Amino acid sequence: MLEGDKIKVAQGENPCYLLLNQANRHGLIAGASGTGKTVTMKVLAEGFAQAGVPVFMADVKGDVTGMAQPGDDTEKVRERAAALGAAGWEPRGCDVRLWDMLGGDGVPVRITISDMGPDLLARLLGLTDVQRGVLAIAFRMADDNGMLLIDLKDLRAMLGYLSEHASEVEALYGRVSSQSVGAIQRALLTLEDAGGDIFFGEPALDITDWLVTDDAGQGTVNILNAAKLMASPQVYAMFLLWMLSEIYELLPEAGDLPKPKLVFFFDEAHLLFDDMPKELTDKIVQTVKLIRSKGVGVYFVSQSPADIPDEVLAQLSNRIQHGLRAYTPAEQKAVRAAAAAFRENPAFDSAEALLELGTGEALVSLLNEDGQPSIAERARVLPPECRMAAADAATLEAIGVAQAHLVEKYGEAIDRESAYEKLAAEKSAAAEADALAAERAQLEKERAKFEKQKAAEADRAAKAAAKEEERVAKAAEREAERAQKAAEKEAERAARAAEKQREQAMKTVSSVIGQIGRETSRQLLRGLFGNLRK
Repeated sequence: MLEGDKIKVAQGENPCYLLLNQANRHGLIAGASGTGKTVTMKVLAEGFAQAGVPVFMADVKGDVTGMAQPGDDTEKVRERAAALGAAGWEPRGCDVRLWDMLGGDGVPVRITISDMGPDLLARLLGLTDVQRGVLAIAFRMADDNGMLLIDLKDLRAMLGYLSEHASEVEALYGRVSSQSVGAIQRALLTLEDAGGDIFFGEPALDITDWLVTDDAGQGTVNILNAAKLMASPQVYAMFLLWMLSEIYELLPEAGDLPKPKLVFFFDEAHLLFDDMPKELTDKIVQTVKLIRSKGVGVYFVSQSPADIPDEVLAQLSNRIQHGLRAYTPAEQKAVRAAAAAFRENPAFDSAEALLELGTGEALVSLLNEDGQPSIAERARVLPPECRMAAADAATLEAIGVAQAHLVEKYGEAIDRESAYEKLAAEKSAAAEADALAAERAQLEKERAKFEKQKAAEADRAAKAAAKEEERVAKAAEREAERAQKAAEKEAERAARAAEKQREQAMKTVSSVIGQIGRETSRQLLRGLFGNLRK
């Protein structure tokens, strides 16, 4: 609970306060399951909210929504609060907004592929240097051609274009191998199966919607529904990195402030670092280091400090360590390492204390005014003023009404024209042009065929006409020959008839001559032949 410029977290032999002006030095809440980490997280979060500091929390188990509802006002709780010196304890909730990355309850959280950028996306996908180069070419080419990369289908379409036009792309941007494109496409498919197809899109989240306070000046508690994200740690880590990077880019340098501008709590932090490439871990370390100067505090919540890489752990100055269990040599070593991280308290052995702590107890070391870690204090954590369990249905409904303006802003996904649509249109236009060219070629082919057929038909007609002409000529010739032969035959017949007539006449004359004498015969013959000539 908030007391002036500090949050009272726990009470041991001495009270344990988290100073608001030291809160951006980041922190760790660790402990075995059931030791009270979530309660501690709620105590800190509601303290920040009461101080007017906006808060972001990842709700892994579904019980963080209780931040919106006043806690149970029971005698037992009041007795605990009084025993721990929280005299002003009163049940009250916080101004809560619910967000969701995977299409569940809450205001949708989306970011665009362009917002993620090639470098961060390449790290998250675990790409090689060559594959990173190809991904960078895809982003650069999209920028140069005014193509927006909004969702995964945009990026896949751009990569497909690079592969299909590799020779053209190489001349301008460098070599693009089909093997590298295929590897990136496979990595994107894995990301899509993990929920990336829902996470990437528009309208994109505006981080400034988290940097708000309510009418009473209290910071808004933004709760991300992370229950499904536990099955998609890659998306969870991706969102974490983008969010921290976006905040870093958005906020100006602030130096030392009386209180943070924003505080993040990441529950089940081990999921962020399991099987994470070293380069990605280095990026988180760099971001955590630098974001402090922007007035932002980051608090990791996990079962053991060993879950957090040493480079990140070294940046977490405010520590609340709940009980640990050590049944194996590795677990015993982790307990000793966790104890060694605290300034020694001569009143007890920190390693032994960590094994003895009960639910709601913790070893606490928070920064003092000089930025030094305080001596470890074995303390009992205060009860939160909000509800420890999840919020009831009525409270969730009230949250829905209060965040209606955010649902209106982010609720419906927008799929505006981007790289996918432009490349599809270009491909369609090219296909249409190819089809038109093919159609024209077919027409030309058919026209040539028609002309060929027409020429062949004309040739056949000419040949037929010539043949008919030849036939007619030959028929005329044969007819002329027949006529000539008939005439010759007729002339021959006439000649034979005339000859026969002369012969007959001669016979007649010979007979007459014989009767009248030669002289008379001659005269008669002259007269006869003269008549015949006539």
